[in-house]
Amino acid sequence: MEKSDCLYTSYLNILKEELVPAMGCTEPICLAYAAAKAREVLGTMPKRVKIEASGNIIKNVKSVIVPNTGGMKGLKASVAAGIVAGNADQALEVIANVTEAQIEDIKRFLDNVLMTIEPLNLVARLDVAVNLYDGEHSSRVRIAGFHTNIVRIEKDDKVLFDSEYSDNPNAKLTDRSCLSMDKIYDFAKTADIEDLKPLIGRQLECNRAIAMEGLKNSWGANIGSNLLKMSDDIHQKARAWAAAGSDARMSGCSMPVIINSGSGNQGMTTCLPVLAYAEHYGLSEEATMRAVTFANLTTIHEKTGIGRLSAYCGAVSAGCAAGCGVAFLMGADLNIISHTLENALGMAAGIVCDGAKPSCAGKIALAVEAGLLGYEMAKSDDDFVGGDGIIGDDVESTIDHIGRLGRNGMKETDVEILKIMVE
Repeated sequence: MEKSDCLYTSYLNILKEELVPAMGCTEPICLAYAAAKAREVLGTMPKRVKIEASGNIIKNVKSVIVPNTGGMKGLKASVAAGIVAGNADQALEVIANVTEAQIEDIKRFLDNVLMTIEPLNLVARLDVAVNLYDGEHSSRVRIAGFHTNIVRIEKDDKVLFDSEYSDNPNAKLTDRSCLSMDKIYDFAKTADIEDLKPLIGRQLECNRAIAMEGLKNSWGANIGSNLLKMSDDIHQKARAWAAAGSDARMSGCSMPVIINSGSGNQGMTTCLPVLAYAEHYGLSEEATMRAVTFANLTTIHEKTGIGRLSAYCGAVSAGCAAGCGVAFLMGADLNIISHTLENALGMAAGIVCDGAKPSCAGKIALAVEAGLLGYEMAKSDDDFVGGDGIIGDDVESTIDHIGRLGRNGMKETDVEILKIMVE
């Protein structure tokens, strides 16, 4: 793909928009970001707080530890951290610099300030609003569509900022409809490596670091280290690295990750298996970056039709894409890679998302396993064929089917999961 091609610029911009740093699970951090911005607008410490949140926000915040809070969980802890210690200028790293003294301040805030939660009559949509009150004064900040997309700011019932909101989470981003597997393959093969280095290099460095932390110390259910107790071959190591990053991140590790499609788990799952294979076989930095670029864009392509939040587990998209990235790294052609993705999706598409928590690491391990098995099947020409369940006539139709399944077919599943979780 030529640099003068408009698609080249679009693909590079998509990577820039998606591969951004975040500290902690992105849904609690989204709330903390909205809270920090609302506190900035109010100009004083609030005496009362109202949190409005869609079903998937509630689901993904309920059980995950908010980093830099001393082990706190939940919507109120996320918002309190943003109000007391957040820096809105840091977006998804809004609570990266919380001090020990501020952790105590957060606890006191939770003990002394009335905080209420109002569920929005929405399930799949990413939608939150933080309302702060201090006497006659108030502020409100709403985020919708994606995790940093502030769509409305109010102070004392006066609208300071209002942005037209679309149900399409990518409405303010580069048009994702230009993504296709053949064009992604072309871009990853031919892109100027100097354009990729700042993005992919940072992703590999940050995400490898938290994976090693997850393997070195005890975090969550220790899925990554338990996998390596079973075997330390490259197949197992690829699964373990991705799982270990999630072990640490879901249990409050404050190390940053580079996300993909709004998710740190997806950012780690997409790149770490590819990196493990590259290091195992001693492959070059350029080959690694190109393969990870391919995997990242494949994840984004899958997620575009599903949406940011769904009952469809995001680790599936990323794990299947990681299998494609490994195939790309090992020199597979587009036909084998396409079958890798179809095979993997045909096996793993039923994994549901029941919120962010330590078991995400286990789901990541299963998804990466599907991606790697899908590749082995494709190499042997043992592929699923069109009409086998949700498998389409080609890879693009299969991706479309997955989008429909996650976006439309699992709406009622999402409702039931949320009911179970809040009972």
